[in-house]
Amino acid sequence: MTRLDTYPRFYSLSEDRFSCRSFKPDAIDEALILSVIDATRLAPSACNRQPWLFVVADTPELRQAVAESYPREWFAAAPVFIVACGLHSEAWHRPTDGKDHTDVDVAIAVEHLCLAATSLGLGSCWVCNFDAEAVAKAFNMPDDVEPIALIPLGYPADGLTLTPKKRKNLTEILRWGKF
Repeated sequence: MTRLDTYPRFYSLSEDRFSCRSFKPDAIDEALILSVIDATRLAPSACNRQPWLFVVADTPELRQAVAESYPREWFAAAPVFIVACGLHSEAWHRPTDGKDHTDVDVAIAVEHLCLAATSLGLGSCWVCNFDAEAVAKAFNMPDDVEPIALIPLGYPADGLTLTPKKRKNLTEILRWGKF
């Protein structure tokens, strides 16, 4: 049995998702954005705490602040910016060592967001290399809200040439039993 036989739709969706860095200028209907976020809220989280919040930059001033926090031409051209935020005070913390699972939980949710966007014909890209302090200030975020990732969203530009994904072989990432 092959991977495609086991779960063809999910495997295809996973293959189709890519880090889009070239967008059409076309606006995205609000209903599509809501659909993407609705799928995002279904992501699992430690102890079902759901320590996340997603904020859409919905004014020219907020769009500019987000674009300036990661000054790349391709990024600024995206028609929508979503700021994925973590709520550390709502997250589960592992009792044995206090590990805060906010980043893990938000990462799972962001990947749900990216897969949902792909399923709707939208492109997305994780951006973590940004000025989080500037974004928090621009959005007037309370101290307990941390911007963790920026997700530009839009229709992929025409004529994009995608390079094949470089992924490790299954034998490189899987161990059975002890090391």
